[in-house]
Amino acid sequence: MKIHSFLAVFLSSLLLAGCATTQQVNRDLIITNANIVDVTAGEVLTGKTLVIDEGVIQEISDTEAANRYNATATIDAQGKYIIPGLWDNHIHLRGGEALEEENKNLLPLFIANGITTVRDAGGDLYPAIRQWRDQITAGELVGPRIITAGPKLDGPNPVWEGSIEVATVAEVPAALDSLQRLGVDFVKIYDSTISGDVFLAIVKEAEARGMMTAGHMPFTVSLGEAIDSGLDITEHLYYAFKSGSPQEDSITNVIQASYETEKPVGFYTALDWLYDSYDPATAQSFFQRMAAANAAVVPTLHISEVLDNLHQDDHSTDEYLAYIGEGIEQTYARRINSAKRRSAESIQFMNNLNSRFHTLVPAMQAAGVTILAGSDAGAYNSYVYPGISLHEELEQMVEAGLTPAQALRTATINGAQFMGKSAQYGTVEKGKVADLVLLEKNPLEDISHTQSIHTVIFGGKTYTNEALQGLLQVN
Repeated sequence: MKIHSFLAVFLSSLLLAGCATTQQVNRDLIITNANIVDVTAGEVLTGKTLVIDEGVIQEISDTEAANRYNATATIDAQGKYIIPGLWDNHIHLRGGEALEEENKNLLPLFIANGITTVRDAGGDLYPAIRQWRDQITAGELVGPRIITAGPKLDGPNPVWEGSIEVATVAEVPAALDSLQRLGVDFVKIYDSTISGDVFLAIVKEAEARGMMTAGHMPFTVSLGEAIDSGLDITEHLYYAFKSGSPQEDSITNVIQASYETEKPVGFYTALDWLYDSYDPATAQSFFQRMAAANAAVVPTLHISEVLDNLHQDDHSTDEYLAYIGEGIEQTYARRINSAKRRSAESIQFMNNLNSRFHTLVPAMQAAGVTILAGSDAGAYNSYVYPGISLHEELEQMVEAGLTPAQALRTATINGAQFMGKSAQYGTVEKGKVADLVLLEKNPLEDISHTQSIHTVIFGGKTYTNEALQGLLQVN
């Protein structure tokens, strides 16, 4: 009897153990037959299953692993390519209270274009942005994750509304105190009226406080000085271009001296001097210095092409113009009127300059500089549309000389790494947040394939192709 009882218990234990090993684990989403684009290596991993729960990638394995899970939802990604959610590393949410609702209405365009994170490079809508971030996190508003600088720092009587005026070095601590109280993600410095000594003082004080700095730079300062002081990100290519001139120091000295006269040297006059003296070897040496200092750049090639051709291009039939509110569209007049006043000589110079700017991008890439893709979409930036303009920026980067894989990194892993968020975002890996975009075509073959969006996964939600088309419906 005792032997029979022991055998019964033993057999029951084996049966229970067998049931335990075959019991399926509940998960929110399973994606099978996936082609994962490894943006770091620049290759495609085929036949993979992604297991996602609570918005996080729990496992990546061979497709048969899906049998171990009971999924609330499944996606067969056969023939699809999965990339990380895209980052637009330079946008603007601005225009004041009058344009607050119009800015908010544009946020779904980022998700519709596979952009799950944006970096707001300063504006006058910070209280609203904080509210939008909370609503997006709570699933009450469709829009991307927003990293923001809040108000810009500039000199007296700044050109952009909502900027914090910093007239003297003594005012720098108070200005940074205000940004820290607001809880901004980084410091954006603008150069409309700021002096060189105040600019460098902001960078140094922010560095001492552990605050990231980014921005435009007055031509009374060299980018080398700014980087040595701790500047993290330079927006646009003007300032890196200036450092490519062997005559930068002497030109800077002339500009500085002119500010003591009634006729200070203008921005475009200085650019003309720099264009004539630019030297690729000097530039390459400086780019290596940038890389060693871990200084990043946001080239914004697409907006330059758009703005420099406003005098001749007809945008009245642009598909995305239908999404732009009347108030934001009215802000375009500032740029358009300026373009109409430009001389033929000025137009030709800017076209030549932009061609030169294109050569900087592959040179920076070769030197190891971190390149961040940014569109500069926002009010006042005429016909540079939220969402789609990032894809156009990526195309410009490839046209400039980057490979599709290199360009894709500028809009995925590069931003996440530079903003200190690579543990969560930027690649498709176990343990990362499931910000994912399913594409119909391989972007490593053609960067324009980032526009062939089938599905977007963000914030624990799956936006099917039908849902994405719904976001693009004009109200």
